[in-house]
Amino acid sequence: MIHIHNFPRGARGVRVFWVCEEMGVPYQTSPVTFPPSEAYLALNPLGSVPFLEDEGVAINESIAMMLYVAQRYGPTPLLPASDDPNLAAVLQLTVFSEASLGGEMNPLMMAHFGAPEADKGNWSVRTGHGRMERFIRYAADKLGDRAFLVGGDLTLADIAICTGLGIWKGALNGAIPDNLATWRERLAERPAYQRAQAAQAA
Repeated sequence: MIHIHNFPRGARGVRVFWVCEEMGVPYQTSPVTFPPSEAYLALNPLGSVPFLEDEGVAINESIAMMLYVAQRYGPTPLLPASDDPNLAAVLQLTVFSEASLGGEMNPLMMAHFGAPEADKGNWSVRTGHGRMERFIRYAADKLGDRAFLVGGDLTLADIAICTGLGIWKGALNGAIPDNLATWRERLAERPAYQRAQAAQAA
């Protein structure tokens, strides 16, 4: 069975739970302390979360985990087939959620929560906020007035970006355009998402 290690408030782990819930794939979770224990570091030397184990597989990076689960336990509408014209857009937006959104947010969170007061609004931070605004506008334009980012149903792209925007809003009090805010509220009503949130709290 899939085993996912995650901080009790780790949003990136929830996106992996969410994929499992949408697909009906059984999984178990284990909370990770902060700082991580020696036992956890022996398992995952990076000390990062989430961390997934599954029958000899042991991997970091939430996006890799989402792709692994969708491919290993699919097929699933969350990840279009190789001959589906929507596949490229789903892959691009799923990776965008961490390579761009997440990659820019990480140093902003470090500055917000850990930097000396004089450095919290320095040039790098101001530049990062400007890039985040551009990335979020890109996601809002991709969504437009549609129900989902790609095609007519939920995909990994929706799960990945919805989670990233949750970190932006929750950790940094960042603004989100109306269409993305409405979309996030609607996705949060999905039973699979609510089960994933409950699994995090367990």
